[in-house]
Amino acid sequence: MVLSMATWFSASAVLPVLRDRWELSSTSASWLTIAMAISGTCALVIGFLRDAPLPVLIVVALIWGLAVVADSAQFSTIVTEVADQSYLGTAVTLQLAVGFVLTVAIIWLVPVIRDGPGWTWAFVLLVPGPVLGTAAMLRLKSLPEADLVAGGRG
Repeated sequence: MVLSMATWFSASAVLPVLRDRWELSSTSASWLTIAMAISGTCALVIGFLRDAPLPVLIVVALIWGLAVVADSAQFSTIVTEVADQSYLGTAVTLQLAVGFVLTVAIIWLVPVIRDGPGWTWAFVLLVPGPVLGTAAMLRLKSLPEADLVAGGRG
């Protein structure tokens, strides 16, 4: 518990500094793409590290924790910037509802998968989210709406 809280705190303190150093805006689709690619990679790898030395597992888990913290608020901000303003409330509500339903489904499925094929595949179950999110951000960057993100710096 303490380690996860320390990771969250570290991410909240360190990520904005890295984002500024890399000249990525706080709502940047580029920033989200990087964070989700790291998150998806960690989700894919961590289940296969079951027999790895504990320090290796901890490092991957900490990197994953740092990456996961980066996306939620950023997605909400992008929705508020890109959505038709007359439907803004509906867009944000839909985003939150879909996120909630997916979270509940994953929380329900992880123990089912763990008890079947095992932990490795339970973690692999978490990979499609970052993959689809990364694809969505890359797609957004190719659209004219990308100019609405972060005042055109997205």
